[in-house]
Amino acid sequence: MNEPIVTLPNIADGEDKSSILGNRIRKNYRHIRKWAKRTHTNCFRIYDREIPQYPLTIDFYDGRFCVHYFSRTREKEDLPLELQEETTRVLSKIFAIHPDEIFWKMRAKHKETRQYEKEDDSREFFNVLEYGVKFRINLIDYLDTGLFLDHRETRQLVAKAAQGKRLLNLFAYTCSFSVQAAAAGASFTKSVDMSNTYTAWGEKNFLLNRLSLKNNPVVRADCLKFLDQEMRAGERYDIIVIDPPTISRSKKMDQLFDVQVDYVYLISKSLNLLFPEGVIYFSTNSRKFVFDESCFPACKILEVSSKTLPLDFHDPKIHRCWKIVKTA
Repeated sequence: MNEPIVTLPNIADGEDKSSILGNRIRKNYRHIRKWAKRTHTNCFRIYDREIPQYPLTIDFYDGRFCVHYFSRTREKEDLPLELQEETTRVLSKIFAIHPDEIFWKMRAKHKETRQYEKEDDSREFFNVLEYGVKFRINLIDYLDTGLFLDHRETRQLVAKAAQGKRLLNLFAYTCSFSVQAAAAGASFTKSVDMSNTYTAWGEKNFLLNRLSLKNNPVVRADCLKFLDQEMRAGERYDIIVIDPPTISRSKKMDQLFDVQVDYVYLISKSLNLLFPEGVIYFSTNSRKFVFDESCFPACKILEVSSKTLPLDFHDPKIHRCWKIVKTA
């Protein structure tokens, strides 16, 4: 199989003394560009809130840019015009792009819930590469883009472990964990999410990579109820990925989901579906989350958060991740 060719823009040499933001973006981009070409990846972060007066993250998606502005309040506020103009000017100059290739998003302070709500209806999708695997991206219609870049290395960790094995992906969103695992040689994957929109998106990600939906089914279901259904059906897996939202108030669920309250129940139910020596990869973006290992005495537990932080992310608390091995 021929590896896809990744083309990344060159940027001009020299520094711009008028913009510390521009200088930081140049430095970050040069640092990651060689790695990105070598790994056949054209979506990554080029700025991660490193300078206090620029409370932004800037992500590169194959020549397009997604800029998140982080509000200093708990509610969305108007984007500071001066900040937007400077950032647009800097990106346009460095990468020789039109401002239309820059897409702005707003995030409220300390709002930990993953926000999948619709913001527009452009239906404008394009494809990017992550370690040679294709994913559909939408920078307009939703606050999130269809691919959580902070879990790039987590997906690689899972994909390498899943070769020749059966994998269950809970709270699958657009199925990126499952797609990477299937592309790496997993014998079977099953992806579960509540959303019709994201299960359909996930199916398209599989088909985009010529991966059979027969061997990689995508199921729309309440994950907690689904675990009971799988238990009754006698299904078993080698690996289960659990990457839930911090809080979910979905109308499709019977009750509020809170990861801190529900994680013990969720992991315990999942352990019932594992083969002996099977593994759960559990991850959360909650900064306040406390994991009590004593709740799982029949498991070997290792926090692997440091191994899953990509080189382009500078916040070590962007997510936390545990490897939970069923030993009895």
